[in-house]
Amino acid sequence: MTITKPPQLSFSAASSPLCSLKGSLLTVAVLTFLSLFYLSLNSLRTPPPSPIVLESTIHVPQTKDEDYSDVYHSPDSFRLNYAEMERKFKIYIYPDGDPNTFFQTPRKVTGKYASEGYFFKNIRESHFRTLDPEEADLFFVPVSPHKMRGNGTSYEEMTVIVRDYVDGLIAKYPYWNRTLGADHFFVTCHDVGVRAFEGSPVMIKNTIRVVCSPSYNVGFIPHKDVALPQVLQPFALPAGGNDVENRATGHLVYQKRFYRTKFCICPGGSQVNSARITDSIHYGCVPVILSDYYDLPFSDILDWRKFTVVLRERDVYDLNQILKNITQSEFVSLHNNLVKVQKHFQWNTPPVKFDAFHMIMYELWLRHHVIKY
Repeated sequence: MTITKPPQLSFSAASSPLCSLKGSLLTVAVLTFLSLFYLSLNSLRTPPPSPIVLESTIHVPQTKDEDYSDVYHSPDSFRLNYAEMERKFKIYIYPDGDPNTFFQTPRKVTGKYASEGYFFKNIRESHFRTLDPEEADLFFVPVSPHKMRGNGTSYEEMTVIVRDYVDGLIAKYPYWNRTLGADHFFVTCHDVGVRAFEGSPVMIKNTIRVVCSPSYNVGFIPHKDVALPQVLQPFALPAGGNDVENRATGHLVYQKRFYRTKFCICPGGSQVNSARITDSIHYGCVPVILSDYYDLPFSDILDWRKFTVVLRERDVYDLNQILKNITQSEFVSLHNNLVKVQKHFQWNTPPVKFDAFHMIMYELWLRHHVIKY
């Protein structure tokens, strides 16, 4: 048997350039494929780029006065809810009653009960007021014990006036009975103002009470009622505290002591009815609050421990050492935060954004959300 060998392939010099070109193309193709394969795998591991969003669609303009710092429990919630309140919140003021006796016009807007007068004046002139009760979120019962007291009305007479007035509103209008008064509120800063409403138990139990006597032992109910800051206006001297040294000039001895003092002791007064705290804040002196069962104004919004020293009454025996233990850096932080909140404890006419009136309206705005018809 003859075995035939396969022909031997030979590469001549003339064919090598062609083979070399084919090999190069094959190598390029392989490398290209591997590169694309690698990029595909890498894209699976790398998250896609974030979509481009125009700043104007998410930016909320802030004025120079808007400082949403850590003095608030939740700065972002406060900013957003405050803006919504300004757009939507509506209050209906009952028009009934004798304006010469107690209706809508407190005796004055000065002195230690000025907060009551300022609120009555501000709410009448603000954009929150609506003349259509059907679009109202809350209903304001405009009884001013401060004015009644100024007219010489006795406590017993006050209770009768309030009772008859409220009974008349309930009988005349359908709005009270929808919630048994839960969407109604009244405002009083007089120390007998709370007692003036005792003749109408439904006002004490059901309505939102905005009072300068936010003490639990006089029936104040946190998260239903609102603590109204008692502000002694007009202030005798300008706001202090713009420097850590707390120095300023003035001819009034009482106010000058605030300016020159780092800490101001603020014990609770009658039913915690006192302007000492707001005086301290205005003049730039860090308040040391000594009171049990006291719901501080705007406590839903402000973190009081960031700009005051809050103590129980029994801590008075250790007060000296407690204050000595506060370091200079801690005091500077308290002091700087105190200056930030001064605007919240100031009444203005007309009202100014973030002032005491708007902060009270914000507290009412928070409460109206939980009322169900």
